[in-house]
Amino acid sequence: MKVRVDPDRCQGHTLCAMIAPKAFELSDIDGHSSAVSEDVPADQEAGVREAVHSCPERAISISE
Repeated sequence: MKVRVDPDRCQGHTLCAMIAPKAFELSDIDGHSSAVSEDVPADQEAGVREAVHSCPERAISISE
């Protein structure tokens, strides 16, 4: 699975990092999120899927 955060849509709500802290990192400047790695380890897939569904801006996308 691969994950991507759209920087134009992310508003820095930080829900993704709270749900899947190993998969997302937050900018020290504006709090916007980015993926730690595009490739999601198998043990983090469930958390990343939950983060996708929890993002109010729908800024996170995954591909199989």
